[in-house]
This record gives sequence, C-alpha cells and structure tokens, in this order.
Amino acid sequence: MILAVRTDKPEAELYIYKHSTCVASYTWEAHRQLADTIHTKIHTILVNNDADWSSLQGLIVYKGPGSFTGLRIGVTVVNTLGYSLNIPIAGTTGENWLTEGLVALQKVKQYTPVLPDYGGHIHITQPKK
Repeated sequence: MILAVRTDKPEAELYIYKHSTCVASYTWEAHRQLADTIHTKIHTILVNNDADWSSLQGLIVYKGPGSFTGLRIGVTVVNTLGYSLNIPIAGTTGENWLTEGLVALQKVKQYTPVLPDYGGHIHITQPKK
C-alpha cells in the first residue's frame, strides 16, 4: 500500500494506492489546521481501507512549489513516517505528481528524506527592534 500526500495549498490531499491503482482519496480544507489534522486524516484513510501504519510500503509527497508552511508540514510528516517505518519515499512536483511519484517510487529502494521545493528564495521576516 502506498500513501500519497499533497499539502501545498489550503486543501490538503491524501491518496491510497494498491498495485498502482488509486483505491481511496480524501481532500479536506486544512488551511491553518493542517498540523493539527494531518495525522488523524491519514489514520482515518488507512482504517477506512482496512490498513494501518505498518501496511504502508511506500510514500509519495508533493514537494512543491507551494505554501511554505504547508510544504514544510507535509514533507516533514512524510519524512518522519518514512524514517520510522523504514520505507521509501518519492518526492515529486508538477501536474502529474502522482503518476511520476508511482514511477519514481519503484526506483527507490530504501528510505531517503525528501527536501521541499519552495519555488524561490525563502523570505523570513526580520525581527522588529
């Protein structure tokens, strides 16, 4: 079972794949509650498909460009799951991110963290004096 995650915009997306076929998807208006909701939503989509965390054999994550905070949360969650479960991760981008992620995941043999692609330089606000 493969879990795919996209968190670069206000609507977060989850997908479950079995043998390269999407068997479930879920989209929710996460916006500013993404960090509070993502783990519960992943758990729910797994349970609704008679699975648990240990059922995951690979992960796909949309790595950007997009919302700095959304990408940071999504990529961190996927990297943490990949590390803790010792499963491969494919980070992709673009319109066909899911299809490309499935292909890329077949080439990844072990856990390797994914870095987000913010689409430009990160602008950090300078502290006020």
